[in-house]
Formats: sequence, structure tokens, C-alpha cells
Amino acid sequence: MEVNPPKQEHLLALKVMRLTKPTLFTNIPVTCEEKDLPGDLFNQLMRDDPSTVNGAEILMLGEMLTLPQNFGNIFLGETFSSYISVHNDSNQVVKDILVKADLQTSSQRLNLSASNAAVAELKPDCCIDDVIHHEVKEIGTHILVCAVSYTTQGGEKMYFRKFFKFQVLKPLDVKTKFYNAETDEVFLEAQIQNITTSPMFMEKVSLEPSIMYNVTELNSVTQAGECVSTFGSRGYLQPMDTRQYLYCLKPKKEFAEKAGIIKGVTVIGKLDIVWKTNLGERGRLQTSQLQRMAPGYGDVRLSLEAIPDTVNLEEPFHITCKITNCSSERTMDLVLEMCNTNSIHWCGISGRQLGKLHPSSSLCLALTLLSSVQGLQSVSGLRLTDTFLKRTYEYDDIAQVCVVSSAVKVEA
Repeated sequence: MEVNPPKQEHLLALKVMRLTKPTLFTNIPVTCEEKDLPGDLFNQLMRDDPSTVNGAEILMLGEMLTLPQNFGNIFLGETFSSYISVHNDSNQVVKDILVKADLQTSSQRLNLSASNAAVAELKPDCCIDDVIHHEVKEIGTHILVCAVSYTTQGGEKMYFRKFFKFQVLKPLDVKTKFYNAETDEVFLEAQIQNITTSPMFMEKVSLEPSIMYNVTELNSVTQAGECVSTFGSRGYLQPMDTRQYLYCLKPKKEFAEKAGIIKGVTVIGKLDIVWKTNLGERGRLQTSQLQRMAPGYGDVRLSLEAIPDTVNLEEPFHITCKITNCSSERTMDLVLEMCNTNSIHWCGISGRQLGKLHPSSSLCLALTLLSSVQGLQSVSGLRLTDTFLKRTYEYDDIAQVCVVSSAVKVEA
């Protein structure tokens, strides 16, 4: 009968503990009215409790801190910190101790050890300590693999390892929407929702634009000469609450002048989000590059550079149009026609030659018109004809103006 030898116990002990900030101690207040049977007994017990706040004993929040009782949750963007200790539990001197810590994710294996050099010897009741840090950049299952190898006094090489599995959760839900303006500006709306179970302090939410755009944040207002956040003085985001951030992107001059460049899918930039949770623990997320589909303008684009908001009834007013040849290969020879509508009447010569317009180039055109009807009127009736291809491009509902009576304006 074959007998298996007993499993040899290791001389070293490995302990791993996650390093997190403590939490504020909370108690459950138990109180009653003085006319009840216990009288002032419960209130006195709470006043004598060292964990309560003097003068505010009935509040659940205390003044003491509580060390973590479990592993807790780890969220994407936070820094995972862990304390690793190898202790010599034997009465022997152990040599050539090598402690290695790896983090296995769904896509890669990372070495987190501060040093890969072996310790020459470890005396009894002594220990080797190490603290590892890692900024979590993937969600899903993570496994911390801690391996220890050493040599006994008898020259026997020993090896053991332990596995610590934990889940990385998603802290924020980020949704984006794009709005295209006629002036080549792009408005980005970012909806950020806190999907954790604790409040967050939103330290920074910014947009890093691509090389094609300049960005303006629209999340603050000026009051008494000071810039004030539209979200108030406290930037806390409660669990499951959503906050909307707005940004305006404008093409840089070198790109805006070349209309043919901004076509198809363009990279807008990426969001940089920094927050703090319990006792100042910081997290940071950067989205991938945000992309949008640039609107198609066809061969010729007509946009407004200047137009008044309000005009007088039956009085001429001026607008400035910009005509752009969006083709990258073909030169156009354009003729402008102005067609009157029921309310809008153009002033000037219709059918005039605008000349040749080379690929990806533009020209500005000042036009005069008047309205014969009050109210909000739509500017329509412009026609551009390319004499080379005998093709006509129609432009209606270019913009809207508010037409008021001149008498009303004088009285105002």
C-alpha cells in the first residue's frame, strides 16, 4: 500500500490587504419622549456614547472613523492600492526571497512589484513589506496573483502563490449628443450619470478638442464680474443623478477656410472627467475620441455670416452671405438669382454673374432685402446656377428675422 508523504508547510506566510480610506462611523439613534416609560434613559445613553456628536446625538453621522471591513467596490478610473506582507513564521533563516505581484485582466497581465530583486535573507519573526498601486483602466474581473519563492536552510527551493479575485465596476454612464450649427460650430452635450451607490464630487469635466477645433465651455455664467458654475457652489452628484455639460466647438481658421476638409466622420475630441469620493479618493476617466458625421452640403454651400435679429417693416436691411465651393476638383462659374416671396423682397439685380469659384474656396456677398409682412419671416428665394454644368442650386429658409412696425420701434 502506497502512502503519500504529508504536505510540507511553508516557512513563510503571505498576507494581502487592500488599502482604502476609512469611512465615517454611523450609529442608529434610539430615542423616545420623556413621558414614555424609559424616560431619559435612551437619550442619556446616546449622550454617553463616544461615537456620537455632542449636541447632535440623534444624527446618524459620528466623529469616529471606521476601518474597511471588507474588500469593497473598485471602480474604473480609481487607483487600486494593496499592502503585501511576507512574514517568517519559522525559527529558521530563509534565503533568496522573491515576492512578485501580477495583475491579470481580461486583456493583459501587468507586473505591479516595485522591485524584482530577491532579498538575501529573512530572519525569524521578520517580514518583507511592499505597497503596490495601479490605476484601473478596464472593467470586469481582475485577479491579483501574489507569488513567493525562497530557499530553506537545507537548500530546498520552495514556491507558493495566492490568488485574489475582484470585480471592477463602471462608475459613470456618459452619453453624448452633437448639434450642428449653420456657422460651422458644433455643440456637444455630455450627459454624465453617477451609477455608484455614493455621492461624487465632480472636480473637473473638460473637453480636450482635436487639432481642428477650439472649444468654449458653456457651463458657467458671469455674476457681479465673477464666473459662477451653472451647477452651483457645490459640485456633488448624488447616486443615479445626471448632470448635463455643454461645449461649443468652432473650427480653427486654417480648417474653416478650406470647406472640403471638414467632411464625413471627424474627430471632435475626448472628455476628461475627474471626481472624488469618500474622504477625497480620486478617480479619473477619459473617453475615447468622440466622432461625429459632418453634415453634407453638396457641391455648393451657402451660409449666413451676418443678419440682424429684428428689422423694421418695409425698410431695407442688409445680410452677408458666404458661398463656398465644396468640390475639391471642379471650378464653378456661378450666376445669382433672387426670387421674391410673399413676404420677402430682394433689392438689386437678379441674374448677375459672380464669376469663377475655385475648388474649396469661398466668397462673401452683401445683399439687401425688405419685408412687407410683420412677424417672424423666413429668408428664402436665392438661386445659384453653375453655367458649366447647367445645374441650379436652390436655397430657401436660410434664416429667420423678426419684422416689427417702425412705429412700434420708435415708441419703444
